[in-house]
Amino acid sequence: MNKRKPLRLHVPEPTGRPGHATDFSYLHVSPAGDVRRPPLDTTPVDTADLAYSLVRVLDDKGRAVGPWAPKVQPAELVRGLRAMMKTRIFDARMLIAQRQKKISFYMQCLGEEAVATAHAMALDPGDMCFPTYRQQGLLLARDDVSMVELMCQLMSNARDPLKGRQLPVMYSIKRAGFFSISGNLATQFVQAVGWGMASAIMGDTKIASAWIGDGATAEADFHTALTFAHVYRAPVILNVVNNQWAISTFQAIAGGEATTFAARGVGCGIASLRVDGNDFLAVLAASRWAAERARGNLGPTLIEWITYRGGAHSTSDDPTRYRPADDWQHFPLGDPIARLKQHLLALKAWSDAQHDALHKELEAEVLAAQKEAESHGTLLDGHTPPVASMFEDVYKEMPAHLKQQLAQLESEHGH
Repeated sequence: MNKRKPLRLHVPEPTGRPGHATDFSYLHVSPAGDVRRPPLDTTPVDTADLAYSLVRVLDDKGRAVGPWAPKVQPAELVRGLRAMMKTRIFDARMLIAQRQKKISFYMQCLGEEAVATAHAMALDPGDMCFPTYRQQGLLLARDDVSMVELMCQLMSNARDPLKGRQLPVMYSIKRAGFFSISGNLATQFVQAVGWGMASAIMGDTKIASAWIGDGATAEADFHTALTFAHVYRAPVILNVVNNQWAISTFQAIAGGEATTFAARGVGCGIASLRVDGNDFLAVLAASRWAAERARGNLGPTLIEWITYRGGAHSTSDDPTRYRPADDWQHFPLGDPIARLKQHLLALKAWSDAQHDALHKELEAEVLAAQKEAESHGTLLDGHTPPVASMFEDVYKEMPAHLKQQLAQLESEHGH
């Protein structure tokens, strides 16, 4: 007689729900400065412990401690602080613009600013990023990318560089090493690995940087990318942004409960790190380490950035329906902007007065850019690119059938 108990499936549950504070003990946070820094030529298997610990540099007093503390001048840190603050202010203004119906859709990176801005400082001109829709900091950290250009894309107006062919926030800026964002999750991971392989085949010196969220790691493209990156030692950095939540599902649903996303890299023969994504210095140090490995033909690196999505998944989402409304305020890794500010204050390289002045300066800069972008039209006033623009920039030379269709359109509309 069979006395075995019936089989049961395990369905992961978040450690917090609306009305119940989140228990963040599942994060397994290492003390700042405790995690070792291996040599660049370390083997992937030698990083197994780093896939379960947490690389941190800034301690609770804002001091840079431990072997991962990067050599960086205060002026560079101020530049990083400026980039994070600019990104947050840009996000806030665009969120308001969406609520005012000037743009149709927006996605913030509130709380995640350090991940993209610090990473941008570790890359070289010509390197190519394959981002998701929450890495606008890669662009806003650069001086050669105009906020007006980004806003016009969001507003789908007459100056939209993509002529309304991409959803808002899905930028594409080749000169800035920012590959076209795809609405299909995980596609950018295989694209980045392929781009990195092509760079190596051509004997170039440029590397690729791929981005994915914790939820999208459940897609098959993620695993395919890891296989190709490992087999061919592609010069690529594989970034997994674990911000704890996909659209409305906790990171455990994608497999982050009993193990880490960084551990998947080690299992595929890829050097892997798990890093405090709200620690600007840790992000900068880990990004530099991975970039040097890639440039030295030492293979790919997978980095799991532990951070928190402070806002909604998008303007179509209400996170208070599935998690505590004040979750971000209790996240144990804190606010990346406040932590870097604290570090600069400890170095006596910054002051509260300078911080307030910079905030006002950036608010004015963002508002001026918005005013200029809105002068070219918004969704609210119905000022969108002319219909004829759908025929432009599709082929190098417009074929005869499109010329005929364009002529018909113009004759019917009196142009």
